Amino acid sequence: MSTPHDFDYLVDELADLFHLLGDPTRLRIVLACLAQPIAVGDIAASLELSSSLVSHHLRLLRAARIVKAERQGKQVFYTAADAHISGLLANMFEHLAEPDSPNGIDA
Repeated sequence: MSTPHDFDYLVDELADLFHLLGDPTRLRIVLACLAQPIAVGDIAASLELSSSLVSHHLRLLRAARIVKAERQGKQVFYTAADAHISGLLANMFEHLAEPDSPNGIDA
């Protein structure tokens, strides 16, 4: 059974995760990693960012277990860490796409 301290710790961890994803650049980087493994240079080119900036953000995202890296030869490819991350983002996009409720009251 979890204690209030455990719950508080999990809330703090979740807040940190949302803080990381709250940065538009980091969120775009994560979204670039969803469809297929992608290299830093390809992320940088597609988002029109420097490779060093992308690498910096990827380090933070890896530390938070939002993305994972896999080395193939001399290149490192990044993907979403697991289905939880891609599911979370898919759910949030679905939420944003929902029309407002008919009576103007959010349920």
